[in-house]
Amino acid sequence: MKLDTQVIAQAALELLDEVGLDGLTMRKVAAALDVQAPALYWHVKNKRELLDAMARTVFVGAVGDLEAPRQGEGWQDWMIELATRLRRAMLRYRDGAKVLAGTYVHDEALWRTVELTLRTLEDAGFSMADAGRVFPLLLHYTTGFVIEEQARTGVDYDSNPYRLEHIEQIVDTTRYPLTARMVIEFAAADFDTEFDHGLRVILAGIRTTRTNPVL
Repeated sequence: MKLDTQVIAQAALELLDEVGLDGLTMRKVAAALDVQAPALYWHVKNKRELLDAMARTVFVGAVGDLEAPRQGEGWQDWMIELATRLRRAMLRYRDGAKVLAGTYVHDEALWRTVELTLRTLEDAGFSMADAGRVFPLLLHYTTGFVIEEQARTGVDYDSNPYRLEHIEQIVDTTRYPLTARMVIEFAAADFDTEFDHGLRVILAGIRTTRTNPVL
């Protein structure tokens, strides 16, 4: 197989299920590709560049076939679909959200996605200033949500501290009855439902705080 940045990034992503982001090294990626580590440095200079390439692969996988809203599709539904695509792409890999967080993605797919977002919001009556805030806001919410979602699998612990029975034991229900109820309900919550609810809260806030409100 001919090495290039994309091949290396994909191999690194596939290694995540086994070693996690903290255990990922250039040497392990090279071994997975059956090459010596120096061969990788022709394409990625260091782990920082490797992470950027991995993030680009995740992002492009989410939005590669993204299109403008269909006729009659509202801007809010379109934004929910975009955020859902991003979440699904991150969830394909262990620590997928951590890969995307804080990395530098530069790709035609990113610029196209941002352009589609801005045009969709502009068509919905948003000012450019308001529209420009929306994509980063949803990206940050989605990334943060998935980081927490993936952490709750407990794969980085010898014993998963997020287990419902564990949480029920450590929260003093006498002293903190409301907190206990909240954390227990949250631990048992369906991630899809919670993600969708959070998105709709954010979008409702965007709608009501825009500087040029339009019904």
